[in-house]
Amino acid sequence: MRSSIVNMSSVLPTIERLSSRVIRILGLNPGPFTLQGTNTYLVGTGRRRILIDTGEGREGYPALVKEVLQQQDCNIEHVLVTHWHGDHVGGIRDVCELQTDDTVSLFKFPRLSTRDETIGVNISYSFLNKEEEVFETEGATLRALYTPGHTDDHMAIILEEENALFSGDCILGEGTAVFEDLYDYMKSLQRLSALNPTKIYPGHGPVVENAKEVMEGYIAHRNQREKQILDVLESGEQSGYSAMDLVKVIYKDTPEHLHVAAASNVAHHLQKLCKENRICRSDVGERWTVSKL
Repeated sequence: MRSSIVNMSSVLPTIERLSSRVIRILGLNPGPFTLQGTNTYLVGTGRRRILIDTGEGREGYPALVKEVLQQQDCNIEHVLVTHWHGDHVGGIRDVCELQTDDTVSLFKFPRLSTRDETIGVNISYSFLNKEEEVFETEGATLRALYTPGHTDDHMAIILEEENALFSGDCILGEGTAVFEDLYDYMKSLQRLSALNPTKIYPGHGPVVENAKEVMEGYIAHRNQREKQILDVLESGEQSGYSAMDLVKVIYKDTPEHLHVAAASNVAHHLQKLCKENRICRSDVGERWTVSKL
């Protein structure tokens, strides 16, 4: 899943020039959690350009990419993959097959777990380390940033010429993002917010022009939920609360059939607070209490 279900405020063209050096190509995979589909971006102004993400391998996407390459009289030198999810990597083979004369180099951060990230015969990733790495092509300088949280391998990318951010699934054009690890996710959001990008090219949804406001909103939303959880734990039972106990207090106006999903969200907050030594497990089952300093 990528985001909460939202109402799309604008219809995105399948191909759209967003700036003198950025063209968005939709992955043709719309859905309740992918919005209008995965955004893939062709970046640069010269004969050799960089593609960010590849969609999920839907029929019709390779033809869109080929159309753009022919119109621009260019090819793809590098593919930067923001993270391992199938709707971002599924089109890699198709993109590579479009390049009849040149080999495409594929870059991403490795997963922390020992997962097989094999793509296919003669197609493999070059893995980045956690330091910033710069990719240059005519008209564009891209700085890759390790921003875990949504996934353990997540990459965000700064386009230096525009002070713009390719945010992957860390920040979306509409709705809010989901995450694997809230502790890491919040650190990544704070790091990106401190860079003060002028706009965001997200992994899903329209371009975000009010970048700072949106990032601060993401952070404030999570901080507000965290405060609600701490308030209950600090004023409640000494035996502690489970995630579902907290849901019944904090989400009391939410329909009960959504409580399981809400409990998963609360569990992420609890794990983050535990990493920060602000709460701990009680002696009674899967319950949590405020840490005694």
